[in-house]
Amino acid sequence: MPALPPVTLVLGGARSGKSRYAEGLVEAEGGGVYIATAQAWDSEMTARIEKHRERRGDIWETLEAPTDLVGALTSKACRGKAVLVDCLTLWLSNLMMADKDIEREVAMLTAALPSLDARVVFVSNEVGLGIVPENAMARQFRDHAGSTHQQIARVADRVVFVAAGLPMTMKDVNA
Repeated sequence: MPALPPVTLVLGGARSGKSRYAEGLVEAEGGGVYIATAQAWDSEMTARIEKHRERRGDIWETLEAPTDLVGALTSKACRGKAVLVDCLTLWLSNLMMADKDIEREVAMLTAALPSLDARVVFVSNEVGLGIVPENAMARQFRDHAGSTHQQIARVADRVVFVAAGLPMTMKDVNA
């Protein structure tokens, strides 16, 4: 695997292997900080969160940050440690549920990235490849996700799409 650049965006569909791939990038650097954005809204999500925790093991320092991603990043981005954010789409869902200004939150995130003293790997679900959702909230979510991905991809040094566990590099400024 090539050296981890300052900002990496890992996209993929549900169960594509994107989280495992992103975890592998940070583990290759000796581990780091895992910023988890998931909230356990139901028993299924509680089980998913527990499964992720078990898989990660003890080389990770975990910080749960369902909405204050910029605060979590700025508090945990320290020299020599990589930071994994899993995942942007759950963060967006949480922002929507909390009635936050998503455009403002994403702008604050992209503005903060250049000043962080850490390598950051973002994981996110690519939700724009399927059918148009039938309800307004789902369409709004899809639109926010697409816009967020474009903004993060614009400032990222590397963008990887994962399908069937196979990573495909879409952008690499060092290649």
